[in-house]
Amino acid sequence: MNRVERIRQALQQALDPELLEVKDDSHRHAGHEGARDGRGHFKVHVVSAAFEGKLPLARHRAVYAALGAMMETDIHALSIRAETPVKNR
Repeated sequence: MNRVERIRQALQQALDPELLEVKDDSHRHAGHEGARDGRGHFKVHVVSAAFEGKLPLARHRAVYAALGAMMETDIHALSIRAETPVKNR
């Protein structure tokens, strides 16, 4: 399983998102000091009811917690867009 699939699986299990997009941007950072150890640069967009009532920092912490050790072994940089579902009015 590649990194994107592992990230997707971890976020899916922890946050049960309505929408989940994971993009590997590592190719845009080739040669970057932080990427030399083999870890990658990723963007995630997560829409989950698990974020209801949480401030942005708490939402980001939930994403980091879901990714666990991958933050130390696989991910150098992570751009997070964490949102709650839009409610029907």
